[in-house]
Amino acid sequence: MPQTLPIYQVDAFASEVFAGNPAAVCPLDAWLPDAVMQAIAMENNLSETAFIVKNGADYDLRWFTPALEVDLCGHATLGSAYVVATHLEPGRDEIVFHSKSGPLTVTRDADLFTLDFPSLPPERLVDQGAVEAALGTALEELWRADKNMAVLADEAAVLAADPDLAKVAALPGDGLIVTAPGRERDFVSRYFAPHAGIPEDPVTGSAHCVLTPYWTRRLDKARLSARQVSARGGELVVEDRGERVHISGRVAPYLEGRIRV
Repeated sequence: MPQTLPIYQVDAFASEVFAGNPAAVCPLDAWLPDAVMQAIAMENNLSETAFIVKNGADYDLRWFTPALEVDLCGHATLGSAYVVATHLEPGRDEIVFHSKSGPLTVTRDADLFTLDFPSLPPERLVDQGAVEAALGTALEELWRADKNMAVLADEAAVLAADPDLAKVAALPGDGLIVTAPGRERDFVSRYFAPHAGIPEDPVTGSAHCVLTPYWTRRLDKARLSARQVSARGGELVVEDRGERVHISGRVAPYLEGRIRV
């Protein structure tokens, strides 16, 4: 017999709907088969669908793109924290999620949610040929942690980037970040992940695990303002905390309902 499950859709790293990065959040009593969770994510056709299961005082958390399960996702963690603090345990101001990337704590201060994520400092790469071919433009620098990170001259160059997505998908690592100093923010970025079924992600918390340590060192500034300059756009405040980074943003609710599986 089909069962019905609650689902919430929110826009993360946004103060109003139709901006930031949309994520679906499905609270479960127990895990569904992986194939069913993957099918739900494919049906939702959002960059991420998060599934959460209560675990004592905490929650277990998994994330699926339309194509595969991922190890870390910022905006859907932010969305999951919003759902817990608003619908499941109203007023709760600290939530611990257990994930493939270890325990992830999210705190709430009024309408601002802050992720405590692992820092992923990138290493400088000398051979820039494959990324330059994918972007069709020269880079100032190329770095890589789990994700490739191309540093361009300015915000206009990031906005103008039009990569060959097939070539991006063929790169080693987890997609491609493009970044530069911002005009009104400390830095701007975009993130392309065609290998995961996401041509361009609107706002990417996990990319800021790589961006934050880089820009902290370059700008000699621990707390930074950031904007992901995708078509939808998203605002973040990030802080370097050594082995961890804090990534803060707001969440705008869009949809509540039930699905049948």
